[in-house]
Amino acid sequence: MALIPPPHASTPATSFERLLTIMDDLRLNCPWDKKQTLESLRHLTIEEVYELSDSILAADMPEIRKELGDIMLHLVFYSRIASEGNHFNITDVLNGICEKLINRHPHIYSDVEVNDENDVKRNWEQIKLKEGNKSVLGGVPASLPALVKASRIQEKARGVGFDWEEKSQVWAKVEEELQEFKNEFNAEDETTIDHERAEGEFGDLLFSLINYARFININPEDALEKTNRKFIKRFQYLESKAAENGQQLHNMSLAEMDTFWEEAKKL
Repeated sequence: MALIPPPHASTPATSFERLLTIMDDLRLNCPWDKKQTLESLRHLTIEEVYELSDSILAADMPEIRKELGDIMLHLVFYSRIASEGNHFNITDVLNGICEKLINRHPHIYSDVEVNDENDVKRNWEQIKLKEGNKSVLGGVPASLPALVKASRIQEKARGVGFDWEEKSQVWAKVEEELQEFKNEFNAEDETTIDHERAEGEFGDLLFSLINYARFININPEDALEKTNRKFIKRFQYLESKAAENGQQLHNMSLAEMDTFWEEAKKL
C-alpha cells in the first residue's frame, strides 16, 4: 500500500495525490467500491450535484466544501474505472480540460482581443463549431430539467447573436404570450378548450419569462427554488400553528389558514 501523506503536510498536488492513492486502495480492497461501474455511480453523482446546489443556495460554506469533496471523489472514481479498461485515466482528463480551456480562451493565450464577457461567449461558441459541433445547441444535454434547459438554449443562441436588442422587446413578448395563453381559456364552453394548444401556449409563456429573467440577470432556476423553499417554510409554519391549536388543515377554512399564512409571511 502506498504511503498516504497526512493532511497537515498537504499542498494542492499532494492532497490530490492522496485522494488518488485512497481511491486505488478502495478499488482494490473495498467490496462496495470494487463493484461500482460508470452506470452505477451515475445516479449517485446526480444526487451529489443536487446536494451541492442546496448548500450553495443555503450559503453554507462548510457544507459546500464537503459536497465539493464528494463530487471530486466521483470524478476520480470515474477516471479510475475507465483506466482499468485502458480508455483514459485521470491524467488524460486533466490534460484534456487544460487544452480545452487554453483553446477556448484565445484572448488570454493568443492574440484575440475582446471587449467584454459577451465577446468571450461568442468566441466560445464559434470555437466549438470549428471543433466539429454541428449545432450551437448541440451542447445542451437532453436530460437537463426543462427550466434549466430553456436558460441554456437561450444563452447559447445569444452567444452567436440571436437575441433581442432591448429588454422592453422581451417584456412585450411576455405580454403577447400571456394574452395568447389567456385566449385559449376564454371560450364560454370549457369542453371546447384545446388543452394541447393551451399547454403549448403555457410553454411559450414560460420560455419568454425565462428569457426576460436572463435579460435582467435573474437565474430562473435559483429564483423558483428560493420561492419553493419560502412556500415550504410558510406552509410548515401553518401546519405547526394548526397543530398547536388542535386543528387539522383539512377541517380549517381558507380564512383560518390564511391568518397563519400571513403570520408566516411577517416572520
